[in-house]
Amino acid sequence: MLQLNPLSITVYFALSAGAFAQPLGTVSPLAQICGPPSSVVCIKKYASVMPYHFFREPSYNGSYEDIYPSTMVPNDTSWGLVRKADFLVFDQARGLDLLGPSPSYEYVFEVNNAVHEAPVYSPVTNKLYFSQLRGTKSPPGFLPQLVVNLNVDPPELGELISDPYMPQMAERSTTSVIYWGVSGGNNSIGGIEERPSIATLDPLTNKTVTLLNNYFGYYFNTVDDLFVHDNGDIFFTDPQYSWFNALTDRAPQLETASYRFTPSTGAVSVINDDIVQPNGIAIAPVVAGCPRTVYISDTGAIAGTTQQSLGPQGTEFNTTCKRTIYAFDLSANCKHLLNKRPVYLAQDWVPDGLKVAANGYIVTRAGKGVDVLDSDGTLLVRVQTNFTVQNFAWTGANYEDLWIVGNSGVARVKWALEGQVLK
Repeated sequence: MLQLNPLSITVYFALSAGAFAQPLGTVSPLAQICGPPSSVVCIKKYASVMPYHFFREPSYNGSYEDIYPSTMVPNDTSWGLVRKADFLVFDQARGLDLLGPSPSYEYVFEVNNAVHEAPVYSPVTNKLYFSQLRGTKSPPGFLPQLVVNLNVDPPELGELISDPYMPQMAERSTTSVIYWGVSGGNNSIGGIEERPSIATLDPLTNKTVTLLNNYFGYYFNTVDDLFVHDNGDIFFTDPQYSWFNALTDRAPQLETASYRFTPSTGAVSVINDDIVQPNGIAIAPVVAGCPRTVYISDTGAIAGTTQQSLGPQGTEFNTTCKRTIYAFDLSANCKHLLNKRPVYLAQDWVPDGLKVAANGYIVTRAGKGVDVLDSDGTLLVRVQTNFTVQNFAWTGANYEDLWIVGNSGVARVKWALEGQVLK
């Protein structure tokens, strides 16, 4: 039987009576401007003790997109700064350092409200390529990639249709080619059959070559995200979102999993199969004396039905399900993932668009923003956007400009955090 001491009884009745007695450790104020510019707002002590009665709305089986600024904190007037900020700084020393002296957020292009994914920068052409799930479809049956030309000022937005045509995603670039994770699948897309696959695009000739399109005869579910290791192996994730989002005419044939593909031999090996919906995947830079770290995000909080008889049913969002980034050590022979451990539970929506900066910081999209974490998963800075983010990519000679793409918008962040230079 639980027994309450007299002090506990007093506090209980005080709260029951509607009194606003606050814990002695309450953080006040929760937020304050710490720029310049004024759009940089610091969260004091991570707002670890909020004044009552605060409340953040969860979602269990709907499409509600929770965002941190939507938390109701009626007893702290500084919380209004959080809703207006472009940059939320949680670790002031490291956060302000990565932002630099004059960070900026610019909403550059308005696009349709469909999902815009997989931006990839080509240093060969100085252009940013990204995909869309709904566009002009001109010519009929085709869905062009979008291209931001960074050779002109201001940048210009155009379209690209590869030869032969590949639907859906562009993912990673090297100095010479772009690697595409092709997510859609249909037996006739503009007269061409296409299945979830991995392909390359030569940005100078616009020619594509398919590298992989099956696992021992089975269709992949959704070749969603990938990175190319220094040895040429391609690590990729295969969730079920193509079926959920009606991008394929076939229900899933394989379990969700992550794989390693060796283009030189054609061999494909599973590297993880215990993540509900593996989505983002990224590798940390080389650190002397340490194994390389691979990160994979689980976005199982957004899922739907896989039963073919019901057809694609869309997705629902449940805040109590998986929305976590996991870290793994890459084995010495670069073939296996070891020592799985969680490093970050997304504070908004689900973590995706996963990448690692040149200094080892983890960067992930999460709802209406982009989160920057240290290598242990501590949140340092959040870039807040005015649209739902799907993915992002660094561009420019020093890989300092971050371009963000998503539902209804394309934005550019200028800061001091550099991306990895791709080989």
